[in-house]
Amino acid sequence: MWPKLPNIVRAPIRRFRSLELPLIVCAAGVVISQIPVAAQTSKPTQYDVEAAYLCQFPRFVEWPEPVSPARKTFPLCVIGQNPFGHILEDDARDEQIQGLPLEARKISSAREAADCRILFVGSSKADDFADVLAALHGAPVLTVSDMPDFISRGGIIQFVLIDSRVRFRINLGNAERVGIRLSSQLLKVAVSVRRDTHPVD
Repeated sequence: MWPKLPNIVRAPIRRFRSLELPLIVCAAGVVISQIPVAAQTSKPTQYDVEAAYLCQFPRFVEWPEPVSPARKTFPLCVIGQNPFGHILEDDARDEQIQGLPLEARKISSAREAADCRILFVGSSKADDFADVLAALHGAPVLTVSDMPDFISRGGIIQFVLIDSRVRFRINLGNAERVGIRLSSQLLKVAVSVRRDTHPVD
């Protein structure tokens, strides 16, 4: 059973509670954080918000098989240049996903990617993203990035800035291709949802 969608903004609200972040309610009755990512030091940055989303996405995702009993953590990986610094580790701390502690992990090669549940692809990997996908071999990994055309190239969730706010687009076809199911609540929050699939060699 899916959690209530307001949980998706729990991390940014917790971390920036003193800022009284503005929230809006969509027509669908869904609460979305509308956090401007302006340069003021009192406002969360683009990567503060992206990190918070990354830590909440797994609550709205179903993978085709349970986590292996051998696993000790639920791995959320970053490949390529890490734009988050320690933000992602801070947000992941004390989070539990499927009974396991959420672990933010930096990986150095595409060969390690298939062991991740969520993979954020840094913009430095833009030219090598096809190689990352090939290394996954169709493994059920939720791929996320803020690089342009990410979901057109085989990614599942792409962060975008709209009116200085972090939103995201989804390619549902790419998710279904690797056996990942996304909550309808998450789809309602997305700026757009596509169903085309990236061809896999």
